[in-house]
Amino acid sequence: MQLTLNLNQRWLGGRASYRPPTEVIKTSDYEIAEVHDDTTARAFILTHHYAGTYPAARFRVGLYRRGELVGIAVFSHPCNDKVLTNVFPGVTSATDAVELGRFCLLEEIEGNGETYFLARAFDILKKYEIAGVVSFSDPMPRRNIAGELIFRGHYGGIYAAHNGVYLGRGTARTLRLLPDGRAFSERTTQKLRKGERGWRYAAAQLEAFGVPPAPEDAAERLLWLRNSLQKVTVSVHHKGNHKYAWPLRRDLRLALPRSLPYPKILDMAPPPS
Repeated sequence: MQLTLNLNQRWLGGRASYRPPTEVIKTSDYEIAEVHDDTTARAFILTHHYAGTYPAARFRVGLYRRGELVGIAVFSHPCNDKVLTNVFPGVTSATDAVELGRFCLLEEIEGNGETYFLARAFDILKKYEIAGVVSFSDPMPRRNIAGELIFRGHYGGIYAAHNGVYLGRGTARTLRLLPDGRAFSERTTQKLRKGERGWRYAAAQLEAFGVPPAPEDAAERLLWLRNSLQKVTVSVHHKGNHKYAWPLRRDLRLALPRSLPYPKILDMAPPPS
């Protein structure tokens, strides 16, 4: 089953809603400014975005309405430099480009607010001489254990509307979904396996669904992790996220200079765990 959706996604308290793209934002009601601390940006993302996680932020840009934060764009550095350098072979360093790691607007923002906000955020990046931006859209819907649709998926319609170069699918992979429909990422799993910084927070995501507390001992924690994943997660095949890119510098070349045809459909929703 494939789904089509010609609406623009919004968020509030981790729940999605939708606005028609024909709505025109009243720009005089809004201000756009950098958010200079992770605390504010993280709190907004963890409260409202479905993923419930926060990336390794480099730049944060906020959308404000009458002084209140109503949207945020978090530009981050991916776990692997090749996410950027494979797209922009002309950059001298992976730090010359960024990933749009999180993009979240509240449900009150008019339908075409994303493209307006994204353009202004890119203008701020140019001041820091950022050469290019990569972003991914996840077209696979998610359901929680009760079968409720908690994330409808998106194929990047607003990225296409903002003239992103469509580069096709990212790598297909297997996801482990928690009972609430969120993905328990491989990076989070790695933190637990290796005892890296943040492993306690990673463990808490599993403990929230009734598994015993994670042990301190590394060998015991590996056994705990295997048993916990089997108990509270379900594996689903993911075809890969859609990938988009924007060169912000005129002389920057892309590995794929011309956009592939933009996607128009969503993937099949996985069955509930």
